[in-house]
Amino acid sequence: MKSAVVSRSAPAFKPLALACALSLSVLAADALAQEILPPIVVTGARFPAQAAAAPIGATVITAEEIRRAGATDVNAAIRKVGGVYGRQSLDGSPDFALDLRGFGSNSPQNLVILVDGVRLNENELANAVLSSIPVDTVERIEIVRGAGSVLWGEGATGGVINIITRRGTQGGTHGSLFAEGGRHDSHDLRASLGHGAGPLSFDLALADRGTDNYRDNNAFKQKSASGGVQYRHGAGRAGLRFEHAEQDARFPGSLNEAQFLANPRQTLTPDDVGNLDTDRVSAFVEHRIGQVELAAELSRREREVGASYFYTGGVTRVAYDASQTQFSPRARHTALIGDKRNELVAGIDLVRWKRQTRSDFSLGDAAQDAQAVYLRNELLWNAAHQARLAFGGRHERFTKDYSDPLAYPPVVNEHRRQSVNAWSLEGSIDPMPQLTVFAKLGRSYRIANVDENSLRGAPDVLAPQVSRDLELGVTAGSAARQLTARVFRHRLSDEIFYDPTIGWGANTNLDPTRRQGFELEGQQALTAALRLSAKWQRVGAEFTGGANAGREMVLVPENVVTLRAAWTPAGGHSADIGAQWVDSQRYGSDFANDCGARIPSYATFDARYAYRVGGWEAAVTALNLADRQYYSNAFGCRSGIYPSDGRQLKLSLRYDF
Repeated sequence: MKSAVVSRSAPAFKPLALACALSLSVLAADALAQEILPPIVVTGARFPAQAAAAPIGATVITAEEIRRAGATDVNAAIRKVGGVYGRQSLDGSPDFALDLRGFGSNSPQNLVILVDGVRLNENELANAVLSSIPVDTVERIEIVRGAGSVLWGEGATGGVINIITRRGTQGGTHGSLFAEGGRHDSHDLRASLGHGAGPLSFDLALADRGTDNYRDNNAFKQKSASGGVQYRHGAGRAGLRFEHAEQDARFPGSLNEAQFLANPRQTLTPDDVGNLDTDRVSAFVEHRIGQVELAAELSRREREVGASYFYTGGVTRVAYDASQTQFSPRARHTALIGDKRNELVAGIDLVRWKRQTRSDFSLGDAAQDAQAVYLRNELLWNAAHQARLAFGGRHERFTKDYSDPLAYPPVVNEHRRQSVNAWSLEGSIDPMPQLTVFAKLGRSYRIANVDENSLRGAPDVLAPQVSRDLELGVTAGSAARQLTARVFRHRLSDEIFYDPTIGWGANTNLDPTRRQGFELEGQQALTAALRLSAKWQRVGAEFTGGANAGREMVLVPENVVTLRAAWTPAGGHSADIGAQWVDSQRYGSDFANDCGARIPSYATFDARYAYRVGGWEAAVTALNLADRQYYSNAFGCRSGIYPSDGRQLKLSLRYDF
């Protein structure tokens, strides 16, 4: 059996010594390390901030990096450029299940994803839909690994990904046209337009994409439209954004190991089909009064989902309508206290979620209200060493209502209330130029969603999942040559998870579990035209108590390594090549660790070459260049396998004006 990330006899944070040594070594950088890139405005404590006040330990992906890598959707950008591990979607969509810190099949429920500060997470077992966000409108993506429940609430134990779109545009009219085609009858057509005149600006984006995908009965089609308008005034700004998307997908289903080896492209469910329509509208306002900044978002999201699953002698149909309304007002007060700068942020989050199901086996009527209040204070002092100390707390209350006359036994007006708290203590300091040391300590939480509670292994609703979080890290070097190392530990009680060993299978609160390991991120400019980057996550996920104590958690690869090289010489040429290696992992049903086999490790390669003349750019892109046959989702022992995509080759043409 493989050794654990950290041996039981060793200190929990032994890898930090190696990480610090590696970080200190980059301080001997050559003249390239003196390059200073323009400062990036990021999102600090839910307010805009300069890079020096970025979320501690955050990774920021810029629009230029996304375009250079050839990522045609936001999910791909997070995986390819951000180095975040993702599992192939089950419906043929590009919305892979993103996984920070090794939470396996429940990774989407342990990661908060936002667009301009508005949550995309659903109160159900569903991935956040990122494919409908026009990638051309993205200004940057901020990835904060580790707990963030104080600011962002439930489900932020693994981390937070905040997608920031361009709010407003520069003066004049600008836009782009994009067309791409490739294998498996894939196409991607996009158009965007932005106009700015004085304090008023607007933007509009349209997209039509589709593919038959690698497997049989796995076609995916999507049409989307989005846009916004913004008005700037002397002390602030206000705006409105909308998005509409329609998806149609066919479901190829799972295979067992023998079927996968014989033909990974085959399907045993040639007629299964589904659709998803989403609408989202949000309004925002920001205003400064002296030393106080006020901000708020009001958003509304609606989803219509339908699916038909065929079997011998019949068909099962599922349909439901879901909606979510969020209102998030907040305030930030900044004051100078001698040579110190103090920032106090306070806010509330109000979320109302509803879903009505119409299917052959359920007429569920579910609702959840969440009310939260949070407070965070950060002190900055000693400008030479940029010392920062932040602490905060959050209290959130949930009210759940559920009825389903078709459930077994029937559920009539189930009404439950749950309250939970989070806190955090964070700090960082630069002990010497180009060296930052940081630490985080806190408590985060997650609440069971409606799907988990409707199929549970206990008479009452599942208890809140609570995690005690600890992280130590160091960043060394400049933007041209930099290394960040983190060691982390999450000790969880009442982790919410699907346990196949309970009867026919049910969601339950697990015995104590733990995630611990380390992350390395590095980048180096070898020349003015050649830049290398690498990311390595090593995580040990195991039970620490109960009947399964010492056993590995399922569907968690111990190591994920991502490497990229970007080449941008003069003359309009550019090239980008990447590789990702994913370690082996336990099958989804292997709680006892006795399957006798593991999901095999695999490595994939992607590449892109582009040539630009004036406003025109032509490019060729290859995904899974070696045509590796592999899978990252398998929910039984050598069964329940969902094969991943084979090689994809694409040609594209873009015009910017």
